[in-house]
Amino acid sequence: MTSIASFFRKTPVTRLQDYFTACAFTSLPPVDWTKPEAEVVEPLIKAVDAMNEDERQRVILDAGRVAALADEPGQTALQNVVVDRATFDTLEGANNRSLWVFLNENDRFRLAEEVRYNDERRRGRSWNGFEVEKDRSVRKDPISVAAFTAAIRERFETPNVHVDIFDRHRVILDDQECELVQVAIYREGRPEDMLGFDTNSKLARRIVRPVFEAALTYEAATGVIEVVANTREDRVDLTRFMARDLLGIEFAEKHIPLREYDLGVLLKPFDFPTDVADGIEGVTVKELRFMDLGDPKERVTLESMSGAERTIWEMANHRIGLDLGGGPGSLHAPGLFGEAPEWLITRARFTIKFRPGPDGGRGKSLTLTVIMPHGCNLKDMTPQERLIGEKYLRRWGILKDDSDVGDLVE
Repeated sequence: MTSIASFFRKTPVTRLQDYFTACAFTSLPPVDWTKPEAEVVEPLIKAVDAMNEDERQRVILDAGRVAALADEPGQTALQNVVVDRATFDTLEGANNRSLWVFLNENDRFRLAEEVRYNDERRRGRSWNGFEVEKDRSVRKDPISVAAFTAAIRERFETPNVHVDIFDRHRVILDDQECELVQVAIYREGRPEDMLGFDTNSKLARRIVRPVFEAALTYEAATGVIEVVANTREDRVDLTRFMARDLLGIEFAEKHIPLREYDLGVLLKPFDFPTDVADGIEGVTVKELRFMDLGDPKERVTLESMSGAERTIWEMANHRIGLDLGGGPGSLHAPGLFGEAPEWLITRARFTIKFRPGPDGGRGKSLTLTVIMPHGCNLKDMTPQERLIGEKYLRRWGILKDDSDVGDLVE
């Protein structure tokens, strides 16, 4: 009951009362909701523990779903789809907001789960982005949706497919929002044989049919379809079906351009300007990798460990005699024979350190790794971390374009 206890203690009692009242559990022992909050939670934990197994498991599963959207990415997903945004924004506490949507806009809660599934995998190994025509309307009429669904059934050889199509938004740079249409797909997979316990608690084999999820988004303003699915072939086919059946266009499999990164600003000591409102305490360059343009088969990597007294630039000057006054695009160091090598920074790793929050403790850190010309670890971060990372990579002149997609997927 540890997870249930933690969930109850982080959720206002009034909202818990709403949940248990709305769900009408028949085996819940009486709870005196009129008592002070501190005197309600512990008896409530014991009351849930005394419920029959089916209803108790229902509470545990519901609490798990609600808690899963109570972290930062989950709250962003809820904010993307909730209808009564005015009420949502006034509620205090992540568990409170998540449970409120679960109770009052349950269909939107499930859509938020689909949003999170998509956004957490964005730019990851199961993601692709394609350019198509801009300013198209996504068809949601029964005939178009039926054609799209039928194509998925045929492609994956399954009779059972469920499709959700809904409008949403995504927060991008500087709190701006882009409008999207998301298509969530659930399809039944081939039967699998696995071990389980039967009703008599005997170990037995049983046949299960797993459900696989995929997601696509279309941004009319940019003409970009992004797709999350298991394999590249799946992603291409699903995008083709969406273009044909829901957008009414031909799909040419044109991948979005990769984003360009330039580490030239790190050729000299750099101040990394930030906004006070973001609570950033400082930025430290931890690693630089140099390539000699005259001998590209070799690299020199310098790493500044915790507690180092020198900056990475002072280390570069000390270790390999780099002249920090060189022109843009390269560094020069005197050579023992012939001309001095001309160096280019091909990789950088730096840490953004945040000030402690109102509760004290250690401030969070965000480590960014950029590899010239298209690589960045932003794709492995939460949506909120990506927002802050993209904001400052652009401000510092490292991220050179305004596109919201297109990192190299390694």
